[in-house]
Amino acid sequence: MSLVIVGTVAFDAIETPFGKTDKIVGGAATFAGLAASYLFPEVKLISVIGEDFGEDNLNILKSRGIQVEGVEIIPGGKSFFWSGKYHNDMNSRDTLITELNVLADFDPKIPASYQDCEYLLLGNLTPAVQMATLDRLENKPKLVVLDTMNFWMDVAMDELREVLKRVDVLTINDAEARQLSGEYSLVKAADKILQMGPKYLIIKKGEHGALLFGEGQIFSAPALPLADVFDPTGAGDSFAGGFIGYLAKLQSINFANMKNAIIFGSALASFCVEKFGTERLENLTQEEISNRIKEFVNLSKFEISE
Repeated sequence: MSLVIVGTVAFDAIETPFGKTDKIVGGAATFAGLAASYLFPEVKLISVIGEDFGEDNLNILKSRGIQVEGVEIIPGGKSFFWSGKYHNDMNSRDTLITELNVLADFDPKIPASYQDCEYLLLGNLTPAVQMATLDRLENKPKLVVLDTMNFWMDVAMDELREVLKRVDVLTINDAEARQLSGEYSLVKAADKILQMGPKYLIIKKGEHGALLFGEGQIFSAPALPLADVFDPTGAGDSFAGGFIGYLAKLQSINFANMKNAIIFGSALASFCVEKFGTERLENLTQEEISNRIKEFVNLSKFEISE
């Protein structure tokens, strides 16, 4: 039994009001895998990298026990590279450089050792790649979580709708929920999206937390106010990794467990933003995670006397 994550393993170059970096390790699968590894031991990645990525960078993943047999290395190829600059509010950014490189021809390969997949996270890739992954698994996973973005809604809506029919959880932000559904009210938007196939919907609201819809219920999760946010890159992917990692650990899927999974995902995302790139996620302790969870609980815990 394993948790399989499909997504990018890449290089980033980041500039924020707190500083800037040269090329550092990034990518959706990288952040999600690191976050999930603190909650579940059998994390396996599917991605593609160039020969330039190097063994030292792969060891960042391996050191957390993450399996990389499904990460294809293209001889002579260059890894996906993204460079961005964040504005003062850290909620908006400009993309400076996007180089697809080997990602342009990514065709997900699933090793035989990955066919025990029971929990699957489909990162923000083309719907065609997401569908190919589902088709190539011999057995349907217990839980399929999908991340997507407005770009795929613009250029591949039909394919995205087909993928949505085969997933259990969709995670998007509020603007994407409105675009996908055609509804401004997030409650109405959620209702329409759940009719497209997913059983649960997570609407991420950045510094304002997240909303969970499903089983006729709604849960609002808080965001932890942080004194310093150095780099938001990878926060959403860390959230997704923590979310599915917690559910894989519990081996039980219901609304109550998903509420807790959102808190664990939010906690791991809150660590991610405290340093540039993957630095903060590489060496967390269980005590740090437990204390952060308690902070989240205390944020919205209250008693009412009548």
